[in-house]
Amino acid sequence: MTTEPPPGSGGEPPEDDPFRKQPPQQPPYGQGQGAQGPPYGAGGPYGGQPPPYGGGGPGGPYGGGPYGGGPYGGGPADPLAGMPPLADSGKRTLARIIDLILVAVVVWLLTWGFGVNEYETDGDRIEVGKSLAQSLVAALLFIGYDTFMTARNGQTLGKKWLGMRVANLDDGSTPSMQTSLVRALVLWVPFAFCCACLWTAICGGWSYFDKPYKQGLHDKAAKTVVVSTT
Repeated sequence: MTTEPPPGSGGEPPEDDPFRKQPPQQPPYGQGQGAQGPPYGAGGPYGGQPPPYGGGGPGGPYGGGPYGGGPYGGGPADPLAGMPPLADSGKRTLARIIDLILVAVVVWLLTWGFGVNEYETDGDRIEVGKSLAQSLVAALLFIGYDTFMTARNGQTLGKKWLGMRVANLDDGSTPSMQTSLVRALVLWVPFAFCCACLWTAICGGWSYFDKPYKQGLHDKAAKTVVVSTT
C-alpha cells in the first residue's frame, strides 16, 4: 500500500523522524468518558458539567489553536497542534546573523585564495567579473549550507545553538532535501546577487508580522515553520 507525500514537503518524511507529529489516538466507539469514565456531574476538570462541544479543552481535543477547533470542533484542525511553540522572531534573526558570519568567513577565504575578492580596483576600474564570481561563490555556499543542514535535522548551526529548528507545517517533520532547497533558494539567491540587506530585512523580517505561523517569505514558499527545541 502506498501513501501520498504530505503537501509541501517535497517527499514523504521518514517514519522514524523523531519530530514528526503522531496522529491523535481516539478511544474505541462507546468507550469514551461517557461509557467508562465518571458520569457527568461527578467532578472532573469542568466542575461537574459536560465538556464543551468539540472536545475536552480550549480549542478541542487536538489542541485547537488560531482556528478555534479540531475535526469535531466546528472548524479546521490547527496544523500547529502537537508541535513545540513557534520560535521567537528575535532569536531567529540572531541565528541568521550567526549563519551569515560563519558562511561569509568561508566565502571570503575562498575568494581571497582564488583572487576574486569583490570590488577589487585597478586604478579607476572596478573588476566586475571578479565581483560576479564572488557573488556566485557566496550563493552556492549559502544555498548548499542551508539546504544540507535543514534537510539533515532542521537546524543550521545558528538555530542549533539558539534552540530552534525548521519543521514542515503540515506534520512537524524535518523538511526533505527538495523542500529545504526551495527554502534556501528563496532566501539566498536575491541576497547574493542584488539586494542583500533589503531582501534579508523583507524575507526574514516578515516573520515578525506574519500571523498565525510567524513565517518568513522563504517559509511560505516551502510551507515550513520554525519551532523552539528548548
